[in-house]
Amino acid sequence: MIDISQSIATVINFIIFLFAMKFFLFKPIQSKLIQRENYIKEKIENAKTREEKAESLSIEKDKELQESKQQGKTLVEEYKYKAEKISEEIIKEAHDEANLIIQRARAEIELEKEKARDEVKNKIIDVSILMSSKALEETIDEKKQRELIKDFISKVGI
Repeated sequence: MIDISQSIATVINFIIFLFAMKFFLFKPIQSKLIQRENYIKEKIENAKTREEKAESLSIEKDKELQESKQQGKTLVEEYKYKAEKISEEIIKEAHDEANLIIQRARAEIELEKEKARDEVKNKIIDVSILMSSKALEETIDEKKQRELIKDFISKVGI
């Protein structure tokens, strides 16, 4: 049969063993588990904080990249506009210079025409004097003869 005193002693020994185990084993293990749990929670929170920070930095960098791209486009368009303006100015200056050269050439041509007319007039005068002196066989004052011929030519319109 079961001995009650021995059963009570076993139960008391088991209770003492449980208290001893709780004091020497369960409490240190439980405190270590709580420390470990707190450490893991802290690491998870740190990881979440870092992830949020990384995400915000990523968004900020994306914004900066977009701004940089926009600034780059603006600069390119600005330089393109400036280049077009310079190109237009160069073309305008070239046209102006070409027109100036054409005007000078026309003025030069007119001068040459006038010179040629004057030469032709002088040759006609010389030939007329020679012909009239041969025809008349008298010598009229050459100066007076020139004046007469010039008057004649101007009236005729040469």
